[in-house]
Amino acid sequence: MNVHVAKPVPIEFKQVVDAYGKVKQGGKAAGIGGESWEAFDKKLEDNLCVIWNRLASGTYHPSAVREVEIPKKDGKTRKLGIPTLRDRIAQEVVKKSMEQRIDQHFHEHSYGYRPLKSSKQAIEQVRKNCKEKDWVIDLDISKFFDEIDHELLMKAVDKQIEEKWIKMYVERWLKMKIVNKEGKEYDRAGKGTPQGGVIALRTHSQTLIFSGG
Repeated sequence: MNVHVAKPVPIEFKQVVDAYGKVKQGGKAAGIGGESWEAFDKKLEDNLCVIWNRLASGTYHPSAVREVEIPKKDGKTRKLGIPTLRDRIAQEVVKKSMEQRIDQHFHEHSYGYRPLKSSKQAIEQVRKNCKEKDWVIDLDISKFFDEIDHELLMKAVDKQIEEKWIKMYVERWLKMKIVNKEGKEYDRAGKGTPQGGVIALRTHSQTLIFSGG
């Protein structure tokens, strides 16, 4: 299969291959349909070519996400959305393109899911701040994933991203259907984004550490 033919969307086959390598290092949980990495790898090049061709032609449409519930310390549960392996690869491609444009605008003490940033670095920054300052502000947006408005989120994306194809795919992922544990499919009615996907993690995360005297 020729993977060097020019496409309407400027995504190269190598980007998909790199995304596959990155995503495979993560979780193994299967999305709807139950496709595993073992099954995907049996026809690896063909499967990657399919993803690339659809992404690069603008015809990639994500599958629904599988909803699972995990327990929280307070006895409640948190809902996660598990995308298919193919969607995770596609999301990684777009996420990488977005990072290159957005990362420079983050606060220098923002460590959440940023390239070349880690939780260890965040802890070290906290230690340094505690030696120099005597106060800390801890902020958390309640039910962020459940309540964020799609229209407002797309306005924020539009302000930072010029490429129409990136915004097109972000919007498609926001509109992904959800399949709950009973097997029923529903949509989010214009708000919320499921935790668990590559895109969901990176588009919201800006872990800031503020302290002062």
